[in-house]
Amino acid sequence: MELNSTTLRAAGVGFSAAFAAGLASAQPIYERIATTVNSTTKSNEYGWLGKFPRFREWIGDRVINAMEKHGYTLTNRSFESTISVDRDDFEDDNLGIYAPLFQELGLNARLFPNELVFALLATGFTTKCYDGQYFFDTDHPVLDKDGNKISVANTDGGAGAPWFLLDVSRPLKPIIYQNRKPFTNLVRKDKADDDNVFFNKELIYGTDGRCEVGFGFWQMAWGSKQALDATHYETARAALTGMKGDYGRPLAINPTLLVVPPSLEGAAKGIVQSVLVNGGETNKWAGTAEVLVAPWLA
Repeated sequence: MELNSTTLRAAGVGFSAAFAAGLASAQPIYERIATTVNSTTKSNEYGWLGKFPRFREWIGDRVINAMEKHGYTLTNRSFESTISVDRDDFEDDNLGIYAPLFQELGLNARLFPNELVFALLATGFTTKCYDGQYFFDTDHPVLDKDGNKISVANTDGGAGAPWFLLDVSRPLKPIIYQNRKPFTNLVRKDKADDDNVFFNKELIYGTDGRCEVGFGFWQMAWGSKQALDATHYETARAALTGMKGDYGRPLAINPTLLVVPPSLEGAAKGIVQSVLVNGGETNKWAGTAEVLVAPWLA
């Protein structure tokens, strides 16, 4: 097949169609635990993360709830993925072998945020959030009902495989996915006089985007490396449902998503899906959470 503008355009259309098919077939799961925030600048500041909004009886003038500034900023990063097509395959009309590859590229472009979001969740034990503490920590600063600073935990430590109990029912989920430029455009460098074609016999196609991930409210997440059993699950639920904001205000956290790596899928389902346990006892935790298995936590 001759290398000219017509044949190159036809090939590009075919590759783009395969890429789009891959995008359409993807079913990402990062949106279950992450809120997407569209970004229009190099970075975005989330200083307002310091407070949960609240209501009060209107007596006298309005009380303006100023959001405490914590200087929590997410700066977008750039990512790319590129495929080369051998010019000999083009000239030999052997392009059909590349269609699955471009479809896989589209699939991975849509699923890539999964990697970023769940990798961040896994590093929450050693990565700081808006209050300067690790996202999963034992000494997050909170004001008690008398205005005194106390320490609150959202982890019970451990040294095993990590698992997480989350409240994902609110507009702002525990993780933030900051979207600057989505991975939806396939760019071509396939002209006969392009350097990559002339010198290396390679027609190049690629996609790129810009994004970043960060932490939301730590009060909505419990991270543990203890054994995933009924006792530690109960500890996690009790801690989250009992979470209070400044001045002792109940936050009404509703943890209903249990996120685990593949190695803990059986244990997780045994805790929240089995109706009977211990040879016939009623499982009081059955139906209290949905299990989400995330391979990126392995």
